[in-house]
Amino acid sequence: MTALVVVGTQWGDEGKGKIVDLLTEQADAVVRYQGGNNAGHTVMFGDETHILHLIPSGILRDTMSILGNGVVIDLPELLKEIEELRENGVEVQGKLHVSARSHLVMPWHRLIDQLREKDKGEKKIGTTGRGIGPAYEDKVGRRGIRMGDLRHPETLLARLQEIIAEKNALLTHLYEASDQCFDPVSIQQEYLGYFERIQPFVTETPVLVHSLVEQGRRLLFEGAQGTFLDIDHGTYPFVTSSNTVSGNACAGGGIGPRHISDVVGIVKAYTTRVGSGPFPTELLDQTGEFLRSEGQEFGATTGRPRRCGWFDAVLVRYAVRLNGITSLALTKLDVLDKFETLKLCVGYRMKDGSIQTDFPFEGHDEVEPVYEELPGWNTKTAGITEYDQLPKNLLDYLARIEELVEAPASIISTGPKREDTIVLQPDRFWKS
Repeated sequence: MTALVVVGTQWGDEGKGKIVDLLTEQADAVVRYQGGNNAGHTVMFGDETHILHLIPSGILRDTMSILGNGVVIDLPELLKEIEELRENGVEVQGKLHVSARSHLVMPWHRLIDQLREKDKGEKKIGTTGRGIGPAYEDKVGRRGIRMGDLRHPETLLARLQEIIAEKNALLTHLYEASDQCFDPVSIQQEYLGYFERIQPFVTETPVLVHSLVEQGRRLLFEGAQGTFLDIDHGTYPFVTSSNTVSGNACAGGGIGPRHISDVVGIVKAYTTRVGSGPFPTELLDQTGEFLRSEGQEFGATTGRPRRCGWFDAVLVRYAVRLNGITSLALTKLDVLDKFETLKLCVGYRMKDGSIQTDFPFEGHDEVEPVYEELPGWNTKTAGITEYDQLPKNLLDYLARIEELVEAPASIISTGPKREDTIVLQPDRFWKS
């Protein structure tokens, strides 16, 4: 049995959807272990483009797809996603499995998320407003509603009465939004209706995952966002509300750590970030605008333009160590095709003038990146599928990244389509 974990090494949007889709070709099951519909995977093959927010992209290959207990689920949005897949000829019945232990994103979570951001003004975190943070807060605070709770209407109503009384008081007295308060009976009936439609998919996913392990199946674990949006290890407080790192594949996916055999880190050939927060290599000039335009850097979930900057090796090396990354999948190298010169951040000049090559605990918004320049390849590489056809300067750029972050590349992506890929070490994955 092999369990492979795929993680983003930056602030998300590294191209995990395509790489997961590629690796899923040989997987028996894909397990999503954290996050909600505040992130999106864009997967292209042929003339079709699919954007998925909750369901693992493995579903497009008819692979068993599991939403683990660590995911928070906006139930109407999940049902909408299922219906959209069906309309596009992708049947999910018998392939999609949803954890009874997963927590639900309720309507008050979305509303409170949006009201908070509005109140913060220029100090806002930059959330998507989908209610993910408040849902995780209630999970930890033992005020959450789990998928399996919908099996018990009377108990559900009692829980809703208790929870909604608190939320309505918050809306009335803190946010002055008494006109937007909730009714427990209406919510109960609404969600029982949703559950009637989702019930065929709901199961004890830890038991399912264990049975797959026992059968020697190949499992792929994926999360949302990237390492530096992790609640513990990211650029706090400008982070998401869950653990995005590889270690959470065990807790959020229902598998023991001894079963994890490989961790693939997805790395964009430059750096992007959506929302607020520190970004040492951000480019607020024409180069940044060019990267955004050439890379089509707009959020799959919100459409927001992404902030863009040079590759940050300090950031990614920390992610390699933190996640136990065994190899890298480099994406969007083709976006750099038109550059005469490229820059790599190899250290941070701190406020006191010292140079630091380890990612610091604080002061990220005050550091000055220390750059190393490399010649660009200034030729088209988009769509190349043979390693020996890649220009020497691109290979030199790749080799320098490998050296700086202390991890070898195993996959090179040269475009958005699944076929625009070079697998350097095909035998390293799914080893028994």
